[in-house]
Amino acid sequence: MKLLRPICAIAAALAIAALAGCQTAAPPKPAVPTAPTVQQPPAPPATHPMLSEEPGFLRLPNIPAGKNPVRVGLLLPFSNGSSQTRFLANSMMKAAQLALFDAGNPNIILISADEGSTPESAANGARSLLAQGAEVIVGPLFSASVSAVAPIAHDRAVPVIAFSTDVKTAGNGVYLLSFQPENEVHRTVSYAIQTGHKNFAALVPANAYGNHIADAVKADVAAMGGRVTDIERIGSTDQATALHNIAASNPDVLIVAAGGNTLRELGGALAESGIDRGKIKLMGTGLWDDPSIQKEASLEGGWFAAPAPDVDSSFNTKYKAAFGASPPQLASLAYDAVSLVALLSAGEPYHRFTDSALTDPNGFAGVNGILRFNPDGTSERGLAILAVEPDGFRVVDPSPRTFEKPAAPPPEKTTSSLTPRSPQSGG
Repeated sequence: MKLLRPICAIAAALAIAALAGCQTAAPPKPAVPTAPTVQQPPAPPATHPMLSEEPGFLRLPNIPAGKNPVRVGLLLPFSNGSSQTRFLANSMMKAAQLALFDAGNPNIILISADEGSTPESAANGARSLLAQGAEVIVGPLFSASVSAVAPIAHDRAVPVIAFSTDVKTAGNGVYLLSFQPENEVHRTVSYAIQTGHKNFAALVPANAYGNHIADAVKADVAAMGGRVTDIERIGSTDQATALHNIAASNPDVLIVAAGGNTLRELGGALAESGIDRGKIKLMGTGLWDDPSIQKEASLEGGWFAAPAPDVDSSFNTKYKAAFGASPPQLASLAYDAVSLVALLSAGEPYHRFTDSALTDPNGFAGVNGILRFNPDGTSERGLAILAVEPDGFRVVDPSPRTFEKPAAPPPEKTTSSLTPRSPQSGG
């Protein structure tokens, strides 16, 4: 399963680079916008809120009369033009079914609809789910689809737990359960500051993904009392010049937002650029979570933030036992979303999935570690700090087990950590 992570990381960069919402591109991956995001203006109140049973709402024969089932809409691109995207959609559907089975709640009905390949098809899918009584929509996958679905769901006061990495689509009832690169930046910058580093440079691609990383670096470094010495763009400046400019800015941290062959080429060029690895700490994003770079001597000792190794092994084992194949990493997002819905399903019908319930600051334990929704609809994840070493990735700083900030204890006693809320599945 570790081999699947670099594929997902690259997909994240590609997805963000196409923020306009290309529906046939590979879907999103890693790591939390903790950097400030632009708040959307409040949406007008729902004009047709879903408050009670209506004619046409889906009911199954085994549901007793007078009992309101928990109808969960699942909106994924089953007919997308990309075969890879169709495969991912079907894998996420299976993961959602697995979460429903693990929850063991016969009162939950999973209703699926097709996101398709366009915002219009996604909007039609959302209307179909709402017409059948979905109290919450899980999905869609692409940013343009989320933007199309959001006002339709908001009109019925139905929340959307979407998988886009585009933080601009969050808010006003849209919650992004995705691997957001801002999370990785925040975690690595925070750890670097804690370990005594102050001066940060960054090398990012000249695209929308690079813009996200650059903005997050600037915001987080400033918020934590550090200084950004230089940010260079891969592609807009030739490699040698970019590395020379970074070396001349005298950073003690260099964040490299690249992966694959580009990262390996940059690693080899570092020694020739005047960048002293004895004085400058290399750091990366989720694109570094790739076993193929473990033996890159030029990157040895570099840090990056990612889910702890093998944290998803239990989910992978259950999925393979049920469906005969290992899941793509993004399938875990659907499992987590349906597990969270199951966790909140005991509330009052049509008032179960409130903003306060979804943004519980304690969060919950997902397949890849703890996570929670922020009030602005973005999400935050507990990530580990990993170091690149010749025999594999080593955990330098483990993933947090809770979002609670430890208080300074009085001299005579210590405080205890709050156990994070976890889904009934235990995934």
